[in-house]
Amino acid sequence: MSTAIPSPVAVIIPAYNEAATIANIVHRASRFSGLVIVVNDGSWDSTARVLEKSAAVILSNPTNLGKGESLLRGARFALEQGAAYIITLDGDGQHRPEDIQLLLDKSGENPDAIIIAARLHNRFRAPPLRRFANGIADFWISWAAGYRIRDSQSGFRLYPAAVFRQCRTAGNNFVFESEILIDAARQGIFSQSAPVDTIYHKNARRSHYRPASDTWAIVKMVGMKLIMGGLYPLGLLRSLGIWPQPVSKQSTM
Repeated sequence: MSTAIPSPVAVIIPAYNEAATIANIVHRASRFSGLVIVVNDGSWDSTARVLEKSAAVILSNPTNLGKGESLLRGARFALEQGAAYIITLDGDGQHRPEDIQLLLDKSGENPDAIIIAARLHNRFRAPPLRRFANGIADFWISWAAGYRIRDSQSGFRLYPAAVFRQCRTAGNNFVFESEILIDAARQGIFSQSAPVDTIYHKNARRSHYRPASDTWAIVKMVGMKLIMGGLYPLGLLRSLGIWPQPVSKQSTM
């Protein structure tokens, strides 16, 4: 039996040139929340026109500011509306909105945790370079966060509102979603995984994520945090499963 939907819960969808898919994603996501927020990140295609007839709240960036800034803007708006939980997913169809229920169910068991929709099923569907880059990011982010994180690059997540209230993570494009996991861990807020299918559509638009440069930016960010933290040897041991995992300050994980 599915658990009740946490109330209130907001869904944030950053959108940059997603005219082909955004209406369908909004429609499906609206089954799980009465507050679906689309942040139109300076799209130059017909995304804005397609969204005119949707049930979503539309926030429009004047120019393309990047995914991180879009998520932060959407989160600030959601908090102003009293959201207790914030779900983020992409608008290109890579995430299945129906899997929101999996995040909600997992959150019911771990109400103080970030829930990541970890793409652990059928991982062979992902391009080899993307799998390699994600594996590198998982290692470094787990080390800096001080515990093992599965699929740190999945943007399909459920956040307790406390994450955005307590963390001061900057909206540095794709670095944002990696950095907020590290910053949240330092506030005693950790993540749990909700396994989902790996989805890559053959005719999907090219990903905005650049495996080489964006992964390098993430590694640099993590490296700076590790250097500033004295390389955090305990975090390395925990990330490798050699040392017991940390316990949430809010509740036992």
